[in-house]
Amino acid sequence: MKLYFSSGACSMAPHMILREAGYTFDLEKVDLATKKTASGEDYAKVNPKGYVPALRLDDGEILTEAAVILQYLADQKPESGLAPKPGSMERYRLMEWLNFVTSEVHKQFGPLFNPKITPEWKENQLDVLRRRFDYLSEKLNGKAYLMGDKFTVADAYLFTVLNWSNLLKVDLGKWPRLKDYLARLAARPAVKEAMKAEGITS
Repeated sequence: MKLYFSSGACSMAPHMILREAGYTFDLEKVDLATKKTASGEDYAKVNPKGYVPALRLDDGEILTEAAVILQYLADQKPESGLAPKPGSMERYRLMEWLNFVTSEVHKQFGPLFNPKITPEWKENQLDVLRRRFDYLSEKLNGKAYLMGDKFTVADAYLFTVLNWSNLLKVDLGKWPRLKDYLARLAARPAVKEAMKAEGITS
């Protein structure tokens, strides 16, 4: 199994889960500008969409999209408890969270990485994010993780995208619960290992 990643990108979420669930895997870093991997592969042939993550399975199949890869990894190791049982209401709640993170948090951060963003556009994106932060803070009231007291793949995804607030200098001071949440997840061994392997921390 091989994970194609870019340091700190949303591919960090499946990277964490690979470690959390005890998988044996290889990492292949992708230069998203040149679409070349560290070993010289043409990433456009691996994932024609051009972005990470992509997961090459042992049989050669390629899976893309973070929310799908996360569920696949959890389902192959149900004993890990990283996702509720397929078909259960709890699983649909997890899918609800994954969809929210990908469409309402991840995609709102995206434009902030664009060096050509105008001040007006940036402020609009920050306004949307602030509303999402309000919602997340409310939902985390009295809970350690999105689904309650148990870490799931949805937390790996939310941690990854919320962590971009540090890189982009988005102040989370108004949302102490989100800051506590990030600190709690950053202390997990698998998260530390993934961040170190990607060169984000030393």
